[in-house]
Amino acid sequence: MKVFGSSGTRGVANEALTPEFVLKVAKAAGTVWRADRVGVARDTRATGKMLSDAAASGLASVGADVDRLGIIPTPGAQAYAEREETPVVMITASHNPPQYNGVKLIGDDGVELAVEELERIEQKFLAEKFDTARWSETGESRHVEGARRAYVDGLLDAVDREKIADADLTVALDPGHGAGSLTTPEFFRKLGCRVVTANSQPDGHFPGRDPEPVPENLGDLGRLVEATDADVGIAHDGDADRAIFYDENGEYVEGDATLAALAAAKLDAGDSVVSAVNVSQRLVDVADERDAYLELTPIGSTNIITRIRELQSQGKSVPVAGEGNGGIFFPNYRLARDGAYTAAQFLELLADRPASEVVAPYDGYHNVRINIEYDDDAEREALLDAAEREARNSEADTTTLDGYRVDYGDAWVLARPSGTEPMVRIYAEARDEARAEELAEELEGQLRAAKAEV
Repeated sequence: MKVFGSSGTRGVANEALTPEFVLKVAKAAGTVWRADRVGVARDTRATGKMLSDAAASGLASVGADVDRLGIIPTPGAQAYAEREETPVVMITASHNPPQYNGVKLIGDDGVELAVEELERIEQKFLAEKFDTARWSETGESRHVEGARRAYVDGLLDAVDREKIADADLTVALDPGHGAGSLTTPEFFRKLGCRVVTANSQPDGHFPGRDPEPVPENLGDLGRLVEATDADVGIAHDGDADRAIFYDENGEYVEGDATLAALAAAKLDAGDSVVSAVNVSQRLVDVADERDAYLELTPIGSTNIITRIRELQSQGKSVPVAGEGNGGIFFPNYRLARDGAYTAAQFLELLADRPASEVVAPYDGYHNVRINIEYDDDAEREALLDAAEREARNSEADTTTLDGYRVDYGDAWVLARPSGTEPMVRIYAEARDEARAEELAEELEGQLRAAKAEV
């Protein structure tokens, strides 16, 4: 697809992602949906109001009434869509830097759109074949009160409140100035936790840290855990559909270790777990131990959702799915990544033992990620050609489901184009840290050399 990537469409706001672009996306979506009402929501980004106004105008022009939800986490917008049986246009760039913004499209079942429906909307967008309502039939706009409150209430009903309250936990929370600032602190306080916060003021310029919850952005959270003697640290991205953790010692917990721990708690024999092609050996081991099936997809929530639905249609049980970036699905709750719900599921595990012990069985792996930016299609092709060449020349097992992954038995390395930013990402994992770094840096050298020749 040219417009929609692995998780919506994103770009630098007012450059690649202009109000005109968003208006056209909304008109295309409204034309395909033919819905009487459509919700419009946003995260805290500085350009969110401007772009949500554009989306509302596009929807009204094709005859849809617009429910303005304001700032709300993406999973909160999905909960609204499911509850009201109306699609939603979500203005967010998730974990991308502050200058970015983007659009996610949510169906009237509360689930991000599948690839086939995105392709239908993309065709309308590219052909500019939109419905046009008569002046007297254009949509009206109304501000919806209470969407965030209803989302939090739904979370409270879905988790084991008594178990978490009895654990008497202190939670250090860093919502990163994003949409979770307005919901997650309240949620955990209502669960009976003592909550201490960093970067918890909604601010679309993200003054305290960048939206992506990776270790280099989360120093404040690690220090807060230590300073307050918290039981766990929790961080979100900009739209709060991810959760990343620190243990009680103020140590960063790899997202892959969290996914493995939660999967171990949910999987039974014969279940399926869905993850992406950059899956950690941790999850492979858990699936083997539980006699469960591991299903791999290309990277991105849309691809994981599509595979979950396929498996469910076949009568398969899929209690957990997701990626090591903190985006985890619990399909029996809702087919959506929800950072607050994921965090609550992790808190339930802390009722029995501290966070460091919960993830201890999944230590012993080291992960490296390197990003190589490109400026144009020629550089992109040179990078991917080099990755393909390295994979083809390797004697190890290779996977080309999404990019080029090479498995050596004791370690693996993957190169793939980002679905949301102009860069090729390199991932590597090994039990030995030096081995992981060596694999990643060796492949990086080959790719950068190819880029330099363009």
